[in-house]
Amino acid sequence: MAGFDDARLEDEHWLARIDGPLRHLAEAGSRLRREAGAAPALHLSPDDRPRAVVAAGTEARLIRALLEPTCPVPFVAWPSHGLPGWVGPLDLVIVLASDGSDPGLVATVREAARRGARLLVACPPGSVIAEHAASRGTILLPMHTGDTLAAVILVLTALHDLGLGPRVDLDEVAEAMDAVAIACSPSADLASNRAKELACALADAQPLVWGGSVLAARASRRIAEALRAESGRPALAADARELLPIINATATRDLFADPFDDPVGDRRPVLVICADGPDDELDRAARSSLMAAADRHDVRVAVIDHDAPSAVARYAAVLQEGRYAALYLGLGLADDE
Repeated sequence: MAGFDDARLEDEHWLARIDGPLRHLAEAGSRLRREAGAAPALHLSPDDRPRAVVAAGTEARLIRALLEPTCPVPFVAWPSHGLPGWVGPLDLVIVLASDGSDPGLVATVREAARRGARLLVACPPGSVIAEHAASRGTILLPMHTGDTLAAVILVLTALHDLGLGPRVDLDEVAEAMDAVAIACSPSADLASNRAKELACALADAQPLVWGGSVLAARASRRIAEALRAESGRPALAADARELLPIINATATRDLFADPFDDPVGDRRPVLVICADGPDDELDRAARSSLMAAADRHDVRVAVIDHDAPSAVARYAAVLQEGRYAALYLGLGLADDE
């Protein structure tokens, strides 16, 4: 990739190159509404509460992060294919399969059915996983758009009806994503577009992405993945104790150095903080230590935050803004035609 050209972020010809991905991001709210509107009516109640819950598949850990503080039964995010040995008819197995054909998840669904466990499955209708999950003990959420976050929201809604988690306002989450789509639209100029501004801040930098809460940390990892995918450059998401040594090892900036001497080999870090609302005492302490270290070593700090009313909506908004920034960063670094 060539050096970063911020003029491309205002150029309709260049923006057309990422029109598809930008539209995909902008339509996130409408995809959630579409999935919610097509979801079947489920007649669930807390009386159907299982002994324990096991989640498998895409974003199982996100569901665990959202449910763990309030879930009244043990909850496990199972990273491997198959199931823990203790799972049986009294337990609920959640499977999120956006494409419906992952061999490992097919095996997990078959194993759950063999053991008589109840299933809550979000997958495309008519998929291999939907066929294997079909039983009297299965709650099937047919997914039509392949949107993973929408699948998570629908699963959370079903879990709330079972008395296992907090209520999630789908409209609230969709509105938060719509707000990001407007604020980060390609038609919003650099002076008012936070995603474009972040892309410029990362143009010649080493991104260090941090989130204090469990949800903010998950968003930071997803944003780092997007930055790596779109820019082809390293981007690190980690805990404060892992990022502090990198910041503390950053040499003091030489104001008289020629920036063209080594434009690629010596990228300074930029600390990107994902903030999803009120922090607890430990999160505030970690953030303060990172900010203090960044100040001592002249490391730039960028913050992605939103004031959406719920934790899920804030997570979705922070993640969307980071993904917009990744697209703009990749565009600014793209090779000339």
